[in-house]
Amino acid sequence: MNARTNALLQELAKRVVEMDEAGAVAAAQQAIELRLDPYVAITEGLSAGMREVGDLYDRGEYFVPEILLCSDAMYAAIEVLKPHIKVAPDRTPVKIILGVVEGDIHDIGKSIVRIMLEAAGFEVQDLGRDVAPDRFVAAAREAGSGIIGLSTLMSTTLVSMTRTIQALADAGLRQRFGVMIGGGPVSGTFAERIGADGYGRDAKAAVALAQTLAGRLPCPKTT
Repeated sequence: MNARTNALLQELAKRVVEMDEAGAVAAAQQAIELRLDPYVAITEGLSAGMREVGDLYDRGEYFVPEILLCSDAMYAAIEVLKPHIKVAPDRTPVKIILGVVEGDIHDIGKSIVRIMLEAAGFEVQDLGRDVAPDRFVAAAREAGSGIIGLSTLMSTTLVSMTRTIQALADAGLRQRFGVMIGGGPVSGTFAERIGADGYGRDAKAAVALAQTLAGRLPCPKTT
């Protein structure tokens, strides 16, 4: 990565941290003009900024209003970058059901993963945030088979991941779906402990994991 690219990634991150929506949009436009891979701009620029925002929140330096303004800056920049992401030509028929588990309303990381999965050619059904296990089950019944992605940023809602996987098993659906998890408090060890099929450390890792899981599953029935 050359110095110019690195400086632009730092600029994208900085504008997010500083809640500068106009600046973030301008940096995103510059990224397009310089032909920086928009995927890299999002995952290594904007996402890096949001990780710093999360650290500031944890230290008590930022609060909910600041997080919302930072999110606005990030999403405005993503809207500039998104049309330039190259969609994979061999679009997979596997559907991904994505959501933040019950009790958690933090969906920034999940939204970035959704964008990256769509860019990779997946069909993503985004259930949003604070998603109860029965909503995941209902969506899984409708899809027939595929992948389910569970996200959280709160250690207090880890139990919701466990309950969701158990609900899929109780409904007789677990074997038809790959289940991947992500978020700050989770890990590969935790994924194994609760019976998930894998853990995505970030958006890039989540896409790679989804591609692996897609190769192991039957395609869902089409109507």
